[in-house]
Amino acid sequence: MAASLSAEHTAVGFIGIGVMGKSMARNLMKKGYPVHVYSRTKAKAEDLVTEGAVWHASPAEVARQANAIITMVGYPRDVEEVYLGADGIVAAARPGSYLIDMTTSSPTLARRIYEEAGRRGLHALDAPVSGGDVGAREARLSIMVGGDREAFDAALPVFEAMGTNIVYQGVAGAGQHTKMCNQIAIASNMMGVCEALAYAEQAGLDPATVLRSIETGAAGSWSLSNLGPRMIAGNFEPGFYVKHFIKDMGIALESAEEMGLDTHGLRLAKSLYERLAAGGEENSGTQALYKMYKRD
Repeated sequence: MAASLSAEHTAVGFIGIGVMGKSMARNLMKKGYPVHVYSRTKAKAEDLVTEGAVWHASPAEVARQANAIITMVGYPRDVEEVYLGADGIVAAARPGSYLIDMTTSSPTLARRIYEEAGRRGLHALDAPVSGGDVGAREARLSIMVGGDREAFDAALPVFEAMGTNIVYQGVAGAGQHTKMCNQIAIASNMMGVCEALAYAEQAGLDPATVLRSIETGAAGSWSLSNLGPRMIAGNFEPGFYVKHFIKDMGIALESAEEMGLDTHGLRLAKSLYERLAAGGEENSGTQALYKMYKRD
């Protein structure tokens, strides 16, 4: 059995200090893990460095200092560059290290990274998350993991520092496929949440009062309870960017088409979000979809 990645025996590398990555790295530090960080924009990591993280100038430098390297970057092309580039993590990491991609990315790319890592004696896991900025901040993320079971068991203490619902889904790529299921469910649900609140307002009801009634019944969902209040308050700050949701839906559509599955709700949601982004909202939070219903 592989040794557990406990705080006493593990140096964590964290690449990608964005809205969620910063909170996830901070929670690892709170659990006693030494954390080495890299982000394309150094300023995003400055407060973590003040709190004790160690800054490095490249992903490869981080990989050389850590035996558990976590990535939380933007797009599949970023994941591919960070892992498989000439000066990437796979080339730089020490044999026996654990590579954990928590970006929402392509299942096919996850399997490529797993295979390349295996050839160098590295353990690769795909472990995307759900729970948004609030879940990341409060270490209550849902983490869905693909890869070898033994590697998952060894990495469990690292996951437990960041989340509460941690489920092994199967072979490499299974974590990303599970995240696609998550995003497909959210895509149609977000349209329903927006339509329900717009309907309430149009009917002369108080949307906040309506929310109190419907969020605990059969209509209840994370999006309704967490993003509904932000819509009502006119708060469209990003917990999860519109542009990243469009990316996720694109991956899901591509995977579904490869399997011969038609996803009507997902296709419609993606088209609405693309219209929203074209109108200048790509850097808003996903709850900004509500604006389209208000406009229309």
